[in-house]
Formats: sequence, C-alpha cells, structure tokens
Amino acid sequence: MGELLSQFSAFGVFLGIACIGFLFLLISLLFGEIFDHFDFDHDLDHDLGHGGPGFFSTRVMSVFITAFGGFGAIGVRNGYSILTSSAIGFGGGVVFASLIYGFARFLYSQQASSTVRVAELVGRSAEVIVAIPANGVGQIRCLIGESMVEKMARSRDGSPIPFNSIVTVEEVLGETVIVKAAARLQEREESKSPS
Repeated sequence: MGELLSQFSAFGVFLGIACIGFLFLLISLLFGEIFDHFDFDHDLDHDLGHGGPGFFSTRVMSVFITAFGGFGAIGVRNGYSILTSSAIGFGGGVVFASLIYGFARFLYSQQASSTVRVAELVGRSAEVIVAIPANGVGQIRCLIGESMVEKMARSRDGSPIPFNSIVTVEEVLGETVIVKAAARLQEREESKSPS
C-alpha cells in the first residue's frame, strides 16, 4: 500500500482533485442541482430570507474544488512546496467560487416573480367578471401589484352578486374565495327592498 501511495505525486493528486471537481461541475450543469439536498447552506439562506443559490451549492463548490486542484497543480509544477501549493489552490478556489457565487446571486436577483401569495387577496377589492348566482360560484378579478389574479368566488351570505360589481375578498378556501359585496351594492339592495 505504501508503494502505491508513493507513486502518486503531489502534481497528480492536485490534478485528480481538479478532475473530480470538474466532473461534478459537468454533472450539475447537465442534470441540474441534483446534490442540493446535501446543501447545508440552503437552510441558512432560507432563514435569512435570501433565497437563491447558497455559497455551498453544488456548482459553487465544484468550481472551488476544480480551481483548488488546478492552482495547486500549477504551484507544484512551479516548484512550490505542497503546503504553499495548497494555499495557492485554496486562494484560487475562493476567488473563482466567489465569482461564480456572485454571478449566480446576480442572475437570481434579476428573475421576475409572478407568484402571488393567496393570503394577499384577503381584504382587497375585486371586480366580479362572471356573475355570482345565489348560492353559486362566479369569478372575480383582483390586481395585486402588477399581477392580475382571477379566482372562483362565492358570496359570504349566498346572495347573488351581478357582473361588474365591486366586492371585498374575505377568505380564501383553496382555489375559491369568499367575497362580500361592497358597501355601495349592499346599500342599493337595501334601498330596493320594501320597509
């Protein structure tokens, strides 16, 4: 076993490390972040509310390992000791991994999010675009930020609400919202009813 280990040169070990890192980088680029369930930095980023890739994501770590091995091999090839070559490799790995991490964070921050949280609907005014029949289901449209959201709707008290009426969303039940007619409509209905 000792003879086998002595046959490996420091240059070969560093090149092997670079090859392993490059192999993992290719796998992650071709198949996506398949190793991300091992990403222990994800929980920290989630807790801090950052979202996006973490510093310990598969691609960033693969770039670090590849650069570490490559710069370490260059150091050994130029006659530096293993310790100095390891320091050079570590420095090169940190620089390149930081560049990739910064670029990935930049790309992630440029993504537009069209996701609207359903909880944002509660308390908002909406327009009835399909009349809500008595004890039936219609449809409403509500503007949240720059997103137009359309949802199936039922009236709170089961009363009909005509097309083009303004309602207030009171509750969200799955894909259906419970609405209440706006005050103007209720006043109009009450004035029509005989005293």
